[in-house]
Amino acid sequence: MSQSSEFQALVLDKSDDGKVASTIKTLSDADLPEGDVVVRVSHSTLNYKDGLVLNGLGGLVRTYPHVPGIDFAGTVEQSSHPDYKEGDAVVLTGWRVGEAHWGGYAQKARVKGDWLVKLPEGLSPKRAMAIGTAGFTAMLAVLALEKHGASADGGPVLVTGATGGVGSVATAILGKLGYEVDAVTGKAESADYLKSLGATTIIPRGDLAEPVTKPLLKERWQGCVDAVGGQMLANVLPQMKYRGSVAAVGLAGGNKLETTVVPFLLRGVNLLGIDSVMCPKPERGEAWTRLTSDLPMDKLDAMIHDATLKDLPDLGTRILKGGVQGRVVVDVNA
Repeated sequence: MSQSSEFQALVLDKSDDGKVASTIKTLSDADLPEGDVVVRVSHSTLNYKDGLVLNGLGGLVRTYPHVPGIDFAGTVEQSSHPDYKEGDAVVLTGWRVGEAHWGGYAQKARVKGDWLVKLPEGLSPKRAMAIGTAGFTAMLAVLALEKHGASADGGPVLVTGATGGVGSVATAILGKLGYEVDAVTGKAESADYLKSLGATTIIPRGDLAEPVTKPLLKERWQGCVDAVGGQMLANVLPQMKYRGSVAAVGLAGGNKLETTVVPFLLRGVNLLGIDSVMCPKPERGEAWTRLTSDLPMDKLDAMIHDATLKDLPDLGTRILKGGVQGRVVVDVNA
């Protein structure tokens, strides 16, 4: 295995006027942050949070220069951690990597071994990054719904923001598990894409965009994977079935929630917060294991859009505007 000290990385710098700009630079091992495992990165991906970081938004990065990329997959090059040795295939999501710690938009990364997960048997690094934080979060959401009583014969499950990374993977998983999936999108042209993933019914975003006028509406869904938040989540809650659950995974539609407690008190509705960043390691292992069995790999492959480091600034802007469908996989060596 080649262990050259120099490598390429996408580096963010912040100017005196507060603007953040990116440049592909040559770095060396000496530039890497502290950690007990050095990983030779092969692939990364693009999530909504990456878009925020690339554009200097959200206050997620405090120190510059910075290497973004909240996910990566690759091979261990050096390790002083007892669980990892040279040559191990690994994947990383979360732990504020790509925000507080340098991330995966580079050909090398140095991190704490406790943040890594060994790549599941039979899962390639490219597919692992097609899953990434978005797919991992989708699996955590499905697991949470299951633990709160969701079942394939219990009625439809709603997926909001269905063409995005989390929504696409959630739709494919639920479809594989035999659920009836109602997929919400503002893109009429994406109906065939969503149905190919496993969606049963396509719901126009506008149907769930108007302010709610009643605390309870007709019961429609046993479960929901919600990547939107805001007004859409406020519309979904009064339409959940008795003891139904909403797994809240995102805030693409805003972080404010104007609702009443009535769905929780009279229908026993559960609002489940899903956090993938600090998720404990045993739950990570369960989610990755389930992903290898419950996510149809042919459908995952159909979601992939290939990219390189130089494509990321443009893609980072597009994802914030809802202009990225499916999953972007970044070959950091291309």
